[in-house]
Amino acid sequence: MTTILYSATMSLDGFIAGPGGDMSWLAPHLGPNPVADDLLPRVGALLVGARTFYGDDPNRGTDREGAFSGGWEGPQVVLTHRPPATAVPGVTVATDLDSALAAARAAAGDRYVNVLGADVAAQCLAAGQLDEVLVFVAPVLLGDGVRLFHRPGGADVRLEQIHAATTPVPTLWYRVRR
Repeated sequence: MTTILYSATMSLDGFIAGPGGDMSWLAPHLGPNPVADDLLPRVGALLVGARTFYGDDPNRGTDREGAFSGGWEGPQVVLTHRPPATAVPGVTVATDLDSALAAARAAAGDRYVNVLGADVAAQCLAAGQLDEVLVFVAPVLLGDGVRLFHRPGGADVRLEQIHAATTPVPTLWYRVRR
């Protein structure tokens, strides 16, 4: 059975991107991490939001740099309300969450579907489709930007810890309790 996982590197004050989608803050905090290194071969497909894929930061986006610092090769499903005019090789475009999840699950088989993008992760959570959350906490305070989760008025979501590590950065892995 496919597991839907949201993974992200977050600043200590809760942001996964700086103002305007800026991702330049992340570069000094990337490097070998046993948890991330072990996860990557267990991911069967990516479910990516349009802002993450095309990038709100004018210099970045997974369509240009690749996911996981270019370490990812495999099927991607991009959830967007504005499909591109031309097809992107290896990318399936979906305009609603249900079809995006179905396509990503089919592509992933029994491996993880890794969600990239706070908005898509929040949609999966609201739909009861998010199974796990993995957060790498970078030792930096951004002060503003894109939050790990933005859920105004949302109910509490209970989590069960699966794994925690402290090196090279604090790493927290949770299962969403239903």
